[in-house]
Amino acid sequence: MEKKKDQWSTKLGFILSSAGAAIGLGAIWKFPYMTGMNGGGAFFLLFIAFTIIIGLPILIAEFIIGRGTQKEAVSAYQKLAPKSGWSFIGHWGVIGAFLLLSFYSVVGGWVLIYSAISIPGMIISDSANYGELFATITGNPLITIIGHLLFILINIIVISFGIKDGIEKTSKILMPLLFIFFIVLVFRSVTFEGAIEGLRFFLQPDFSKLNAENVLYALGQSFFSLAVGISVMVTYSSYLNKDVSLPMSAGSVSIMNIFVSLLAGLAIFPVVFAFGLEPAEGPGLLFIVLPEAFAQMPFGELFLSLFLLLFLFAVLTSSFSMLEIITSAFSEKKQRSRKKTAIVSGMLVFIAGIPAALSSSSLADFKIFGLTIFDASDFLVSNIMLPGGCLFIALFIGFRMDKSLIKQEFTSANNLSDGIYHVWFQLMRWLVPVTIIIVFLGSIGVI
Repeated sequence: MEKKKDQWSTKLGFILSSAGAAIGLGAIWKFPYMTGMNGGGAFFLLFIAFTIIIGLPILIAEFIIGRGTQKEAVSAYQKLAPKSGWSFIGHWGVIGAFLLLSFYSVVGGWVLIYSAISIPGMIISDSANYGELFATITGNPLITIIGHLLFILINIIVISFGIKDGIEKTSKILMPLLFIFFIVLVFRSVTFEGAIEGLRFFLQPDFSKLNAENVLYALGQSFFSLAVGISVMVTYSSYLNKDVSLPMSAGSVSIMNIFVSLLAGLAIFPVVFAFGLEPAEGPGLLFIVLPEAFAQMPFGELFLSLFLLLFLFAVLTSSFSMLEIITSAFSEKKQRSRKKTAIVSGMLVFIAGIPAALSSSSLADFKIFGLTIFDASDFLVSNIMLPGGCLFIALFIGFRMDKSLIKQEFTSANNLSDGIYHVWFQLMRWLVPVTIIIVFLGSIGVI
């Protein structure tokens, strides 16, 4: 007898968990430094446009595939297109989630380490050089490996408990707290002397700074931030009841994602310019800027500790989704124990992530096409696997999936007109795949 499938207990729990999967490192860690390295306001504007025009339609599509089948990523495509090759999209997603989590958990380990050392007040001091502190932590092989391992272990524990008792409960409490704390940080950041230059850099587009590569990065960032392209949201929506509007839920997730990205930029760039830091610092930007900002506040160490803990939980809600797609793909299809599958999957991710964890220390000189293992992993996932996965999903929705099921899932539990459905469907069939192909070909110099 088949075991009853786990379900989200509430619509809010699903939306917050999906937002948690989308927000995490994508909006808070990666978005600021990608914006700093790729043109500031122009990159931000492109990111918003891609999120609304490309990312949101794909997010709806993943929700439709997942809830329409009530299956995890691999089985969903097998059910919708039996005896065909389309199931490779699910496999592509599982592999993408595995690779993404392998380096994502390294950054999660950094956040975990920073959270731990902030509690006894070991970060902020009058003579601290926060750039050197970041370099010291990431340049220590033992520390980074331990952080990476602990982060994976937390993921294994939560995923072992399942959807309702694991992911949903944590997301309901921690996501709202993160929003509130971020707003407080923004209010402080914009009051620094010289903050106006940071606001101008972030909010005033200068399109002369853009090139084809920047456009590809903006597209990849929109996919990374929404967690689309690797069928994470297919798996999440497979646990969803039929009384929830998928377009409305996807819209809520997208708006929250853009809002948190906006807050991240407003919190980071005023501080960067106020203290003469470099906006193109790279992956360490957040870890250098945050202590600098909190050091200027009363009870700064306490607030930094609280923020880092909330940031850690936001990072975890994203990583939960990645380990979930890997775990569910093997536990549901093969009827294996969720706990055992989560442990094995998590340990394999840990092993695969060790080279990325050592990219700033023992393997710093090892390059792949001029990139460290960490940066190469990031580039592969963000700029090839995520756009590729989104392209395949768009083609699947537009040309292979049963149209009556698509419309049924799109219109269920909402009052949206047929016109809105048809606009979305044509976007998925033509605009989304054509845009992805043009941006990708432009980035490699073909057009």
